[in-house]
Parts: sequence; structure tokens; C-alpha cells
Amino acid sequence: MIVQIKGKVKFPITLDPSVWIFDDRKILLDEAFEKRTIPEQKEDAQRTAEMFDLEVYSNTKIKPPVNKSIKRFDKEKVLSESYVIPLEPFIANVELEPSAKKARLVTNDADIIISLEQLIESYALFSYKGKPLVEDGPIHLYFGDGSNKAQPFKHIKQIIIE
Repeated sequence: MIVQIKGKVKFPITLDPSVWIFDDRKILLDEAFEKRTIPEQKEDAQRTAEMFDLEVYSNTKIKPPVNKSIKRFDKEKVLSESYVIPLEPFIANVELEPSAKKARLVTNDADIIISLEQLIESYALFSYKGKPLVEDGPIHLYFGDGSNKAQPFKHIKQIIIE
């Protein structure tokens, strides 16, 4: 249940999709293809609010209550929703060689050739209805524009940069 990224890269890596459920970069499948409005600003505002809360509560020695039902809700959501993760951070980590032009997705059936731009902007489905993709995984690949949403590439075992 692992996926290798290798080929014309400085640092080949092995991905373990089973741990992505704990990764903050995961996105609900239903929300992955919606246009987002400046997520960086939202993240910056959230960080600022958290720092403010930390400063206020640490100075007064009062800690805000923790709502355990929210945690339980999040846990139930994780175990029932479908999630994707953007591939861009992983592709950035392997450091593509200048001669790299395309990517080959190695599957059980046949290899699929896509452009590097398509790969970089793609999402990997790793959890469907809260379960890992045991039968047709370890990952499915969706283009970032959603053009193959109805028929994602399945059974992806390796990504070879050529």
C-alpha cells in the first residue's frame, strides 16, 4: 500500500497513503474541485487568532474549555468521508531534474503518461468513505481541474518522472 515517486528526480521518495488521514493538507473529495478564494489569507488570519488566544489565555491563566463532542464529530467525519491530498508538495520534495518532461503512472493494467503540469496540479484519493483503497488502490489520481472526476486513474503503484 505504498507509492514510489522516482525517475528523473534528485530524491526518490516512497509515500504511505495510510498516514495521510492525519495530514492537515488532506481535502474532502467533494471540496477538492471547488475554486478556493485566497486560502493563504484565511490561514494567516487563523494563525493570528490562535496566537492572540494563546497570549490572552496564557496571561490570565484561564484555559478555554475543550468541547469533546467536536473532537468526536471530527473523528466520525474522518471515518466516513472521502479524502484527497494535493501531490504538489510531494513533487516539490523530490526536486525534479531539468530534463524531466512527463510522468508515467504505473498501474495494474497499463502505464499512463501525463504531463508534469497535470501531475503537479493533481490530487491523490487515498480514503473512500473512511476506508483505505485496498481493492483498487493504493491511490487514485484526479486532475486538479476535475476533468477526470468521473473516471480517475486507479491502481497507481508508482509515479515515474521521465
